[in-house]
Amino acid sequence: MLAIKLQRIGRRHQPSYRIVVAEKRSKLKSPPVADLGAYDPVTKQATFDPAAAMHWLKVGARPTPTMHNLLVKAGALNAPKVKIKMKAKPASAEAPAGDAVPVETAPETAANETAVAEEKSATGEVSESAPETA
Repeated sequence: MLAIKLQRIGRRHQPSYRIVVAEKRSKLKSPPVADLGAYDPVTKQATFDPAAAMHWLKVGARPTPTMHNLLVKAGALNAPKVKIKMKAKPASAEAPAGDAVPVETAPETAANETAVAEEKSATGEVSESAPETA
């Protein structure tokens, strides 16, 4: 399957990308099917031929999420931007996955306050609002 994607060509700490049409699972440095333009992430400027991009989309090439957003920004694609999913960080060695620390949130309504109070009493925690009896 063909994909419209970014191919990094910049030096270390100086990123620069080519906008290419290549096989979806091809190697990073493999020769592309077509070269459409360039993208500079430092200046956030993309220079490419929107007509060529639309041709490859009609042929069946699928843009990666980043390229989809660049095509929308350039006006070549009339669609909403796609939210890019980030990979989850691995669990740290300090806290194993089974010992998850609960996150306290601020209750929004009185019903939520009573549910939080009931949960704290069930776990043995002392409520801050209730006076302690001796």
